Order: sequence, then C-alpha cells, then structure tokens
Amino acid sequence: MISFLLMVNKQGQTRLSSYYEWLPMVERVALESEIIRKCLSRSELQCSFLEYRGYKVIYRRYASLFFIVGTKPDPGFQENTENELGMLEFIHTLVETMDKWAGSICELDIMYQLEQVHFLLDEMVMNGQVVETNKANVLRPIDLMERESQKAESMFR
Repeated sequence: MISFLLMVNKQGQTRLSSYYEWLPMVERVALESEIIRKCLSRSELQCSFLEYRGYKVIYRRYASLFFIVGTKPDPGFQENTENELGMLEFIHTLVETMDKWAGSICELDIMYQLEQVHFLLDEMVMNGQVVETNKANVLRPIDLMERESQKAESMFR
C-alpha cells in the first residue's frame, strides 16, 4: 500500500506531497526531510530502493525532479510485499501521463498547476492503491474540467 508520494526538486524542496495514511504534521516534516536527504545523497549508480523507518522507499529522478513513493505493509501483515519494480513502473506511468497532459512536465508546471496535478494523481491512486494506469482514462476527467472552466470563463466576457 502506498503511504505517501513526494515530488522534490534537486535542491530538496518539496513541490508536491500526497499522503494516504494519517501522520501528525511534525512527523510528516521530519520523515520528508530525512527521506529526501537520503534519496538526494545517493549516487545514480546506487539502487533506487531503500528501507527507512519501516517504509520501503522507491524513487526515480526525471530531469530536475525526484519522484519518491513510500510504501508500508498492509494492515494485518508484518512484511511489506509491495513490488518495487511495479512502483517504479507506476512512477514512470505517472510521469508519462503528466507529460501527455502538460507537454514536457517540469517543476513550474507542478508549482503553478498544483490543483490539476493533485486531480491527476487522485485519478491514479485512491486510498493508497493504484487504481488506474491508462493515460486516456486518467486525463479524460481533467480535460472535461478544463473545457467546462473555459466555457464558464467565456460566458462572463
């Protein structure tokens, strides 16, 4: 089960964070900063998986952004059986979907269109489970919302 997803730039600034389990804000901040520090300090020759505080952390760097996914065992299970390669594939699908939506996705797209990025992520992940990987199905509701907002804007001109 996915516990959190972070999008972080090379300087370690969080551009998007989405949590699928409740954590106090103090704990979130500490966890984020420690995981980001660990991921940024690793070389490109090292594996993209690490274990930290009971989380299995999977990350991938695309251009200037790091996409970091943290997983924890499902409730009632002792061992984290989440497939690391499956999570890497999910990260890749997320980036491809964002590329299709915004052209070539960059840090500024995430910063200035944060609400749409959260909608896109919510279409793909629900309650910590990946529910949709088809790019067209993910982008359809976002496209409909953008069309409706353009209609509403043109009505008031």
